[in-house]
Amino acid sequence: MQREASSSTVGWPTVLLAGVVYGEWMVATAWHAVIPTPLLVLIGGWLLAWQGSLQHEVIHGHPTRIRWINDTIGFAPLSLWLPYRLYRRSHVAHHRAEVITDPRHDPESRYRVQARGFAAVLGRLQSTLLGQMVFGPAISVGRFFLQETRRLAREPARVARDWAPHLVAVALVLWWLGHVGLGVGRYVLCFVYPGMALTMVRSYAEHRADLASPGRAASVEHGGLLGLLYLNNNLHAAHHERPSLAWYDLPAYHRHNRARFAEAGAPIYRGYGEIVRRFAFSAHDDMVHPLHREPVS
Repeated sequence: MQREASSSTVGWPTVLLAGVVYGEWMVATAWHAVIPTPLLVLIGGWLLAWQGSLQHEVIHGHPTRIRWINDTIGFAPLSLWLPYRLYRRSHVAHHRAEVITDPRHDPESRYRVQARGFAAVLGRLQSTLLGQMVFGPAISVGRFFLQETRRLAREPARVARDWAPHLVAVALVLWWLGHVGLGVGRYVLCFVYPGMALTMVRSYAEHRADLASPGRAASVEHGGLLGLLYLNNNLHAAHHERPSLAWYDLPAYHRHNRARFAEAGAPIYRGYGEIVRRFAFSAHDDMVHPLHREPVS
């Protein structure tokens, strides 16, 4: 997935961002003992979510035109659980899905194909924004490892190729955490879990199956500080229409095409405050995909 041509062969804002993310992660982990836990949760969650946004940018062909350089920038497994190679494969498939949001085609869909049994319970837990933030990370990790266990039985050699470099890199991260005296449990609670929860604030309302807009995507127009955290991926309709556009070029593209997105039926939320007010305790949508819902008699 290549980025769009520009006047520069290197996206220097993204290079600078990578330096800030990894540099601040090393500082935060090294100085964890003198940072109050509530503040460490805020810092750690922000940095892990920010690295996820950086990885997303890298997958779309930034900051250079050379894939191995980009992949090197995005590869570090700060989240521990998700191999970059699998994230890349899943996200490329998401953008190429025949029907975005349909879980049969879209590996990143939040929707489900049935409303019965354990799947229905998990769907209800994730139906509100608060539920998605609290339970979503654990559910996502559990579902991911279940899928990988099943894949291991079908294609062990491919799974080994996907996981071997990841586990080597995880060992290096764990060595660093041990070197600075940051226990894995505290790291997960102060960095990984809150980072996933922050990321799920962005992803919660960005896709809806009943939309006709590009990528069936909504936009959060005034992202504020979270817009920086998400690298403007909150302008999700613009991203799906021009997925190779750099994060710092998305706001201008959104402004230029805002009226057209609105005419196509893409929801445009004013900011994340609106999403919190509307969906903190209320479901955003029926989590069973429309193509799989039982007809109402």
